[in-house]
This record gives sequence, C-alpha cells and structure tokens, in this order.
Amino acid sequence: MNPYVVFLLYLGAILGFVAITLSLNGLLGPKPVASATKLEAFECGATPVSTVNVKAVPIKYYAVAIVFVLFDLETVFLFIWALAAQPLTTPLLLTFLGFMALLVLIVMYVYQARLIEAVTE
Repeated sequence: MNPYVVFLLYLGAILGFVAITLSLNGLLGPKPVASATKLEAFECGATPVSTVNVKAVPIKYYAVAIVFVLFDLETVFLFIWALAAQPLTTPLLLTFLGFMALLVLIVMYVYQARLIEAVTE
C-alpha cells in the first residue's frame, strides 16, 4: 500500500477520534452554571485581601515567553543535529551558521523591542 494512503488513513482516524470525543463531551458532559462563586478569582482557597495590586499581565511579556519556549526547542534540535551531522561537511556547517544567525537575529529583535518598550513606559 502507498505510504501516503496509510498516512491519510491514520490522520483521518486521529481526526475522527478527536471529533467524536469532543462531540460526546459536548453532548453528555456536565454543563456548569456560572455563579458568583465560580467567577471569583482563585487565590489558594483564601478570600482576596485587597485588589490594589491586582493587574493584568501586559501582553508584551507573552511574546518574550513564547520566544523563550522556542529557544528551548531550538537547543534540543541543535543537539540532535550535532549528533546526526557526524561527517561535518561545508554545506552542513553553512546550514548550522545560517540557523545560528537566524537565532541571533531573533534575540536581537526581542531585546531591541524590550528596550524600546522600557524607554516608552
């Protein structure tokens, strides 16, 4: 059998299972009712003392967090690449240098964006 057909059958089975599971959960699952207690902020089971210092986290920090997670993944890929590229040839070295240049550009962009935000605040 063609490998693409096997892959498409596998993908269809996965998507079908997810669709059936989500629909059964929507039909048979509990339907929570919004109440005043349910809508309160959760602070370790204790009632909040004051709301003076309660602020939303600015959206700019999420971009830094996402870049941090991406860099963690990139380091894993670099270790795998280093193990797979045993006879280090010129094309492999150029690929590595291009990848590292891209990572440096991303770090410089995030650092520059954070400096601009810090100055404008």
